[in-house]
Amino acid sequence: MKKDYIFDDFRKVMIDALADFIRGESIAYIGMILILTAFFLETRDILQSKAAPYLGLMALGSGLLAVRAYFIDEWAFLILEIAWFIAAIWGFSSLLSKKTGPDSTQ
Repeated sequence: MKKDYIFDDFRKVMIDALADFIRGESIAYIGMILILTAFFLETRDILQSKAAPYLGLMALGSGLLAVRAYFIDEWAFLILEIAWFIAAIWGFSSLLSKKTGPDSTQ
């Protein structure tokens, strides 16, 4: 016989709340703001498109939008956001490999 604890109910409520948040508009707005911030700062020459902060904002924003697209069954949007996410992560990994490459000074 399985014991029921108050924390089991709390965990279910929290998981349901998280799923509702992901399906909701809030996460979409957060992702959109991150991507637009990166784009705005890049067009004003504050960030460079190959710089870590830019790529981080793009990866985080597109990752959030990809998760939301999955939960609301927007498959074309999901593919687009996954492509943006992969491109940003790929660019970020290129930065890391340049810093730890054979020509880098440590």
